[in-house]
Amino acid sequence: MELRDYLHILRKNWLIILALTLVGIGAAAAYSLTRTPLYEAESSVFVSTQAGSGTIQDLNQGSNFSLDRVPSYVLVATSPVVLNPVIDDLGLDTTASQLAMQISVSSPLNSAIINVSVQDADPQLAADIANATAASLSDAVEEIETTASVSASPVRLSVIRPALPTTAPISPNVPLNLALGGLIGLALGVAVAILRTVLDTKVRNPRDVAALTDRPMIGVIPFDPKAAERPIILEADPTNQRAEAFRALRTNLQFVEMDGGTSFVITSSIPSEGKSTTAVNLAIALADAGKRVALIDTDLRKPKVADYLGIEGAVGLTDVLIGRAKVTDVMLPWGRRPLYVLPAGKVPPNPSELLGSSQMKALLDDFVNTFDVVICDAPPLLPVTDAAVLSRLTAGAIVVTAAGRTTTHQLDGALDTLETVGAKVAGLVMTMAPTKGPDSYMYGYGYGYGYGYGYGHSDKR
Repeated sequence: MELRDYLHILRKNWLIILALTLVGIGAAAAYSLTRTPLYEAESSVFVSTQAGSGTIQDLNQGSNFSLDRVPSYVLVATSPVVLNPVIDDLGLDTTASQLAMQISVSSPLNSAIINVSVQDADPQLAADIANATAASLSDAVEEIETTASVSASPVRLSVIRPALPTTAPISPNVPLNLALGGLIGLALGVAVAILRTVLDTKVRNPRDVAALTDRPMIGVIPFDPKAAERPIILEADPTNQRAEAFRALRTNLQFVEMDGGTSFVITSSIPSEGKSTTAVNLAIALADAGKRVALIDTDLRKPKVADYLGIEGAVGLTDVLIGRAKVTDVMLPWGRRPLYVLPAGKVPPNPSELLGSSQMKALLDDFVNTFDVVICDAPPLLPVTDAAVLSRLTAGAIVVTAAGRTTTHQLDGALDTLETVGAKVAGLVMTMAPTKGPDSYMYGYGYGYGYGYGYGHSDKR
């Protein structure tokens, strides 16, 4: 994916990312509030040798001796020999091993200083344990270094910085916890957003279509919440942005070069993608431009053209194909434009056979010679084979895909069906395209109308 793809994902899923970030911060805050505050106190001791003569050589030897001994004393500091006296002196209800977990002993590199740090919920007790441990370490070292041949220990540990109780706890670190919680929540939100995008198989914009096929995207019809109430938008509201999108589709269709004439099958992958309304509105738009248009309802299973246009549809294409009626008797003019409509007629038991018959081919050939453009509203490609059969008799198929409804698998299957039968794809039309949000393709403004419209195109065109 490119950078703009990631930016699109972030914009599309910003609510999820924000919510998980806030959850992470809230979880960190809850964790911090439920933790017992811990205070730290630190004492420091200096390791030195008691040189006999005090010469420079003795001092150097004593210094090296001290440095060599410091690592061992660091380990001794958390041993029972040091901590048991601390427990007894302070009356602690714990064991040496448990107390050792509260104590951290360290020494800077090449240094004769030993730092004893203690953490406890009581700041005063932390300081007392640190001081007691430093004193006990001094006594333990003196006892360890005193042998039978030496009357006094050659090593002396002196407290150079006693521990003092602090007022600010070192744990929990609330600012750090909140920052970490926010970062973890943010990372989780981004991961969820990317995962949702990867698992989302819906076709949501023209770029998704371009990833599947190199056929051009010749139109994007914006979503209209009142589409069910006014399916024929060019008649109901000619200045609507959806109506303007159909005019843009009409213009783009004129630049599609197809061998075999200007007859097109309007189909889709699955039902309810807006193919019938696209066919009707496109036919009206072409007629408004002065084209002689024949609109044929070839959906012999669930015909809708007659209902949309408010005409009688009981007799139509089916009757013509079986020789029960003549085209001139059942084909009706519609509106004050050169648009002629042939309804589907009665639903036959064998739609695919009728649509693939020689009678249908002869009818289409006659229409191509008589009209400037022939538009056939056909059933969806995946449920039945009618559209695939019919598309072989026309110049090409216009595949309608609904944004957010059709999956990439369904669209790919529909295009494969057309390719299998040797049909041509004139282009694709996206319907129900969102006008707001990250998947919106609305921009600019329509000249003289005061609204924006636009559509994407195939990157592979």
